[in-house]
Amino acid sequence: MEPEYHAGFMKPKPRWFETLALMRVQMLAFLTDFLLLFYFLVIVSFCVSRGATGTGAFLLIPWWLALTLVFEGALLWQCFGESIGMRLLHLKLTGPRLGLARGALRLLSWHLSILTVAGLFAPLWDKKQLAWHDRLSGTVSRRVEPEAAAHVAWHRTSWGVALVLIIASTLTAGVFLTEIDLRALFTGAGKSGLVWRGLFSPDWSELGGGLLLLIETIFMALMATLFAIVVAVPLSFLAARNLARGVLGRGVYTILRVFLSIIRSIEPIVWAIVFVVIVTPRRAAFAGVLALWVHSIADLTKLYSERLESIDYGPVEAVTATGASRLQVIQYGIVPQIVNPYISFTLYRWDINVRMATIIGVVGGGGIGQMLYQYTRLWYWERASVLILLIIGTVWLMDYTSSKLRARFESGGGGATPPELIRFAQEQSERK
Repeated sequence: MEPEYHAGFMKPKPRWFETLALMRVQMLAFLTDFLLLFYFLVIVSFCVSRGATGTGAFLLIPWWLALTLVFEGALLWQCFGESIGMRLLHLKLTGPRLGLARGALRLLSWHLSILTVAGLFAPLWDKKQLAWHDRLSGTVSRRVEPEAAAHVAWHRTSWGVALVLIIASTLTAGVFLTEIDLRALFTGAGKSGLVWRGLFSPDWSELGGGLLLLIETIFMALMATLFAIVVAVPLSFLAARNLARGVLGRGVYTILRVFLSIIRSIEPIVWAIVFVVIVTPRRAAFAGVLALWVHSIADLTKLYSERLESIDYGPVEAVTATGASRLQVIQYGIVPQIVNPYISFTLYRWDINVRMATIIGVVGGGGIGQMLYQYTRLWYWERASVLILLIIGTVWLMDYTSSKLRARFESGGGGATPPELIRFAQEQSERK
């Protein structure tokens, strides 16, 4: 009979559950190594083909052969060394007399387990058995505590050498893909003289019109932020994992998170193009507000919900203990903790929206960015210089002001104030 813990309400997890958890970790480690080796093969193929022929092919061998080589390479790595996947998931190969013979035997028996499939899952239906490759080779891949692992210099391990090779190949591929050419940078610097002369000779006759466009840009960001708050605050309670209760709550949480991630991944400049088409170019500023509004909703909801997920449950439990309803718990136990962070996040988002408002003007989103783009296209650098100076001054001023305000709100604390809790508890006691 299985031993029971105190109060008899909790039993130890069954052995198959622990076995399944270990198998899951082992499969994740293997998948990590497989993906890393495939990435390394693709990057090396690209670098070799780009350097030799200038074509930049991502695979120099048939795809089926590449997948086979990567699969065998991941098995080989885990049988004869400590792979990156094993390192990340704290797995270590254990067993008597580890060496080349044991590693080769484990590699061969791995294929037997994979081909039969049953060999991999043998421990699930027979708790006295190990997976076939573990039993035949006499070695087992088990989880170890990071502190318990023997300390070996990273450059003496297979995972350390592999990591250096992956980073080096990535940097090499990056040089090829981005066409970095320092010689062109230094030899062609003189061609920008006309631009610099224009920027350092501002045409101050543009100052009045630039200020009006700057005010329009600031208000575009302000309206987008205010409209986003109205939607993001209630959505944040639905997008917080700790507040999602039941099947319906978890379903809404999952769908909302996925939807917001999709919206956030689309840049405001793309939304600006969409809304310019919808509301017509005559209402360019409105299109800019809508573009910033959509992106701000997704961004603020994420920030707000993550703050909700990290609330202190002490005040919540204190209010709940008084017999408060769910709405009262939110009002007295949660809201006091999130007011200051929400204000801080909102100020930060407004700061971002002011900068974004200048970018979406490139696609006709209104504001000072639209005029700046037109001047740079026509090479009116003297006029563009004035607009650039106005944008720099505004961004600096807003960044300085918002940072001071955020620091003040963040230093105000995040917990519920004791007087509110005491007063609420007294009111509940009097009613009872």
